[in-house]
Amino acid sequence: MASGELKGHFDVAVAKDLSGKESTSAVSTGDGDGIQITCFTEDLNDVTFHFQIIRLEKQIYAWIGCNSAKLGHLYAAAPTRPNNAVSVASILGGASDNTGSSIARRIVLKTGLNVILACNIPKNSPMLEADAERKLMEKLKELGYTRSRSQGSVLSNS
Repeated sequence: MASGELKGHFDVAVAKDLSGKESTSAVSTGDGDGIQITCFTEDLNDVTFHFQIIRLEKQIYAWIGCNSAKLGHLYAAAPTRPNNAVSVASILGGASDNTGSSIARRIVLKTGLNVILACNIPKNSPMLEADAERKLMEKLKELGYTRSRSQGSVLSNS
């Protein structure tokens, strides 16, 4: 598909708050399905975290940058049947570094969606990992991507 054809298929709206720290883009294909892109930065305990969340129909892509804009390790996580467990695979990066894999696993448990997570949080930094995960989960909840408690641990097909 040529780039000229793509322009006719998508509408993009970008909003930025007054501090300039957050931007959200909503991309719609015109048939009700949409992609929402949210980017924000948080300064926590003298560390700058950069976040990007891309919400697709049944999947979330999230990126966490710690003091830089490097991609870091890349993980894929998904709910598995029949016992509603979560499977996590390392796509890029070392298998010995499980910093992002635990975050990806917990996002799947809280959203019920497939997750691709890229993060460059330093190894052996549990406090940084906890801070980054807390901020990411706060934003996912604010955006309405988490499941309600009434849905419990049962994952749906939708």
